[in-house]
Amino acid sequence: MSEDDSSSTTSYMSDTEGSNVSVLNWEQVQRLDAILTETIPIHGRGNFPTLEMQPRQIVKVVRSRMEEKQIHVRDVRLNGSAASHILHEDSGLGYKDLDLIFCADMKGESDFQTVKDIVLDCLLDFLPDCVNKEKITPLTLKEAYVQKMVKVCNDSDRWSLISLSNNRGKNVELKFVDSLRRQFEFSVDSFQIKLDSLLLFYECSENPMAETFHPTIMGESVYGDFSEALDHLRHKIICTRNPEEIRGGGLLKYCHLLVRGFRAASETEMKSLQRYMCSRFFIDFPDIGEQQRKLESYLQNHFVGLEDRKYDYLMTLHGVVNESTVCLMGHERRQTLGLIAMLAVRVLAEQNVIPNVANVTCYYQPAPYVADGNFSNYYIAQVQPVFACQQPAYSTWLPCN
Repeated sequence: MSEDDSSSTTSYMSDTEGSNVSVLNWEQVQRLDAILTETIPIHGRGNFPTLEMQPRQIVKVVRSRMEEKQIHVRDVRLNGSAASHILHEDSGLGYKDLDLIFCADMKGESDFQTVKDIVLDCLLDFLPDCVNKEKITPLTLKEAYVQKMVKVCNDSDRWSLISLSNNRGKNVELKFVDSLRRQFEFSVDSFQIKLDSLLLFYECSENPMAETFHPTIMGESVYGDFSEALDHLRHKIICTRNPEEIRGGGLLKYCHLLVRGFRAASETEMKSLQRYMCSRFFIDFPDIGEQQRKLESYLQNHFVGLEDRKYDYLMTLHGVVNESTVCLMGHERRQTLGLIAMLAVRVLAEQNVIPNVANVTCYYQPAPYVADGNFSNYYIAQVQPVFACQQPAYSTWLPCN
């Protein structure tokens, strides 16, 4: 890499009209470097010590050991909200999880097991020197430091996810992808940044990066047109392609975008998109118990430090489900709306906005035909007492919902 090559990215983001790729400019490279070199704590459960790791370190160690085990890594990418933050710092999305994608050749069950063993083994390298590592088993490390594990193997999708715990919601998520049919939900979360050139620079360069001396780093929008997707991010526009392919969790992400000030390009598009989202949500989560688990998990994982926004989020979700659900029987729809309302009351109780949710006074206007003079104009609705959420006990692999 020459200085002339790298200097072409210093003042603007170069892309071709209609292209799905673009070169990062110097400001974006600096933000990427800050994220990859930031020390992130991985908090252990119980008495296990906190691990301190930089994202670039865990990527280097995992990738090298995968190559040692003859699992070819095509490239490594940064995905999700962190990639969007790098491309447009003032998007309003912020970022929590750090999503790192290892694009690798994994054809059999043994490859997935090998990757899992590699990640758990790598955690030993980050334990403090004072810890006796000889008696620590992979199962112990999984229980201590892994937030969740997911594995998907079917005709169109072959990938696995290992999420390392962070109490402030900034989990380090390592995703190992052989194939994945749908890699995004909306254009604003479709960005992937290829890290290989920067990782190579860290290893080979004796000089620090500068505006006139830094690697060429490519960004890609798997939505399609990079410039169009970036324009959506800058102007807070919700847009997607083939919404019928988005899984049920897309409804929850869509409402999250609404709460953060994003809007669909037109009223017609919004109504159509919402109907697709609601239909797919109830296809993927038909049982009220599944719906509750999904909603509670989403609130727990996406609102760390943002608890004051939970109520607005649930009320937004309630409105979308109420307005756009066309695929349910009336009682099923009311059941789901009741669940969302119950979670909203629980959130208010957790924030001490209401003094006691065991007895909530609900006022209503009696119908005109109610002529009984003894008729009471209010009643006491008995609401399920609020209990503290229990931490879920995860199995070795979770099914992908």
